[in-house]
Amino acid sequence: MSHGPRSGLAAVSAALLAMSRHLEVRDVLKTIVASARELLDAQYAALGVPDDHGGFAQFVVDGVSEEQWKAIGPLPRQHGILAAMLKEARPERLADVRKDPRFEGWPSAHPELADFLGLPIRDGDEVIGALFLANKNCPRQDGRCGFTEEDEELLALLAQHAAIALTNARLYERSRELTIAEERSRLAHELHDAVSQKLFSLRLTAQAAARLVDRDPARAKGELQQVAALAAEAADELRAAVVELRPAALDEDGLVATLRTQIQVLDRAHSARVTFAARGIRALPAAQEEALLRVAQEALHNALRHASAEHVDVTLDRRGPGAVLRVTDDGTGFDPKAIRRAGRHLGLVSMRDRADGAGGRLTVESAPGKGTTIEMEVPGG
Repeated sequence: MSHGPRSGLAAVSAALLAMSRHLEVRDVLKTIVASARELLDAQYAALGVPDDHGGFAQFVVDGVSEEQWKAIGPLPRQHGILAAMLKEARPERLADVRKDPRFEGWPSAHPELADFLGLPIRDGDEVIGALFLANKNCPRQDGRCGFTEEDEELLALLAQHAAIALTNARLYERSRELTIAEERSRLAHELHDAVSQKLFSLRLTAQAAARLVDRDPARAKGELQQVAALAAEAADELRAAVVELRPAALDEDGLVATLRTQIQVLDRAHSARVTFAARGIRALPAAQEEALLRVAQEALHNALRHASAEHVDVTLDRRGPGAVLRVTDDGTGFDPKAIRRAGRHLGLVSMRDRADGAGGRLTVESAPGKGTTIEMEVPGG
């Protein structure tokens, strides 16, 4: 991620702006580390976030390859210089970390470190992380090189802003967790209400069929057909709720791969032809990717379950820094002006809420017998 040294106010400004662009904690940590390493022109940089058990909840490095990192092994414990920075909350600038009496060694695959600069990241009186760099890239005269007092001042400035960025990211993630908890609670209530009503109707219909078996077999057969229909509707409601409750693999696979996989499954499971295409998509903020996925799921469910569509086409295209999702079906369609009825039946209110919550925009085009196109645009980040 580093491309050589940068100096001056412009470099500091670039580092601070880079940190402010991200909301996910992991992204913020990686940006802080990469910015610190580039700003001070070091070979290695790392940032550890302590847990409550003497180790690190997260530990992010820059300058070490994935293969090296895997070979190094488990996350470090809080010992030696790392422990000193976390517990004493003061900077540590050393000409050779290996000669410090607190040095306790490192795994065999660990790169060799010499000159060292480390600072705690503080939120008020709380130390929320430790940021350190090693092996400054500079001409070595008489075998000597290392971080300067100016480097320490620059890193202290960066650490102050890193504390703000990290705290904001934590607040954002907690807010998202609360939102997800509220959404799951809402879905649980919807599942309970919808399936309970179906099961209640199913029980009454089955009881009626049992009473009619001997005296009116034809009517009993009709009632049993209704039982089968109600059971199928209850199963559909349950499957739809399970899809909503199951966390999407966005973090691991990304939006495009996640959508493609789900659409391939739907294409195999339904008689309708379901297709997907993505063009020029870049990574989007997590909230926008999640909203696009949920709107796509809702629109697909409507097209396949309610609109009797024979073909559903899903596209995801880049538009400026953002993206636009389009779900088009050739189903029965509806009158968009009847928004209250359509909103309750097709989940349009939910889709609009998701679009608004992600800073996006939702449009719906439909007419009776003319199919439906649902388009959602998000701004990117």
